[in-house]
Amino acid sequence: MAIELPEGYTPSTDEDYMSPKQLEFFRQKLLNWRKELLQESDNTISHLKEENWQEPDINDRASLETDAALELRTRDRYRKLVNKIDSALSRIADGSYGYCIDTGEEIGISRLQARPIATLTIEAQEKHERLEKQHRDD
Repeated sequence: MAIELPEGYTPSTDEDYMSPKQLEFFRQKLLNWRKELLQESDNTISHLKEENWQEPDINDRASLETDAALELRTRDRYRKLVNKIDSALSRIADGSYGYCIDTGEEIGISRLQARPIATLTIEAQEKHERLEKQHRDD
């Protein structure tokens, strides 16, 4: 069942947390973000196909290859981000979106607006990062 969002709708803390309207808002936000990333990837592929890889000057060729490598690394990050977006969309579908995967607490509207793929509360994320840093330092 599709939910029609009012023009300019933004989730608020006055509403029930993860109400159908809020879920639809984040679903649309994630789908739009996903579409933009995939479009950027398509543009990169087109650009790389059109590029003249036979530069006679070795410095020009090296610069071209460096730029292409950077572009491909960026697109690889986008690919990983698309996977996280797909995971967030699955959580919307199964009703677990907006709740911390460690504690089960609400992640919060403002955090989700800033990072709609968030899976942890700020506190849980900070704890996770501290533990990660300790293991790196060992």
